Amino acid sequence: MKYPEFFDSVESIKVVDPLSNVLGAFEGGLYEISFLEVVKAAGHSCPTVAGAYITALVGLKALYPNSRAVRGEIKVEFSDSLEDGVAGVISNVISQITGATDKSGFKGLGGKFARHSLMKFDANISSSVKFTRVDNGKSVEVYYDPSSIGGSPKMQQLMQKMMGGMASSDEVKEFGALWQDRVKRILENIPTVTKVII
Repeated sequence: MKYPEFFDSVESIKVVDPLSNVLGAFEGGLYEISFLEVVKAAGHSCPTVAGAYITALVGLKALYPNSRAVRGEIKVEFSDSLEDGVAGVISNVISQITGATDKSGFKGLGGKFARHSLMKFDANISSSVKFTRVDNGKSVEVYYDPSSIGGSPKMQQLMQKMMGGMASSDEVKEFGALWQDRVKRILENIPTVTKVII
């Protein structure tokens, strides 16, 4: 499996998942979620997928400053509707990381470990996403804006050729490299593209 090397340099998100411990998946429920794993689940790497990963990374570190985030015990809110733009892509990535879902998630074991109804859309927030701990109600809001990190001007021309079926294999490869270069630069400049409000 070949992929851009920078995927491996992105900080992983450390979680503890009580359900995975009870069901014997990970000892102590301890594991990490990497950017590569999120990309594989999404099927692609783009500024939106990177942004969803970044907001979870910085948001959960702020929410759990001295410990691992507790997967399955985090509420997630979005101002967008599920049907808006890329809200579905973003929510899928954040669901993978936090375990939170709207109505489709795990219903629990004996009244514990439920993950459904932890994700809400059309929330009255101004940020990109709001994370709230179930145990103590502490919340953080994360703003994500990658507009300051633009892509190569050549991408538009290459995109038009690809959509018209006129791009060569080398041009398709070049487009992918330029696309991933922007994703790489976004991930290298997390403080520039995010703001966390506690």
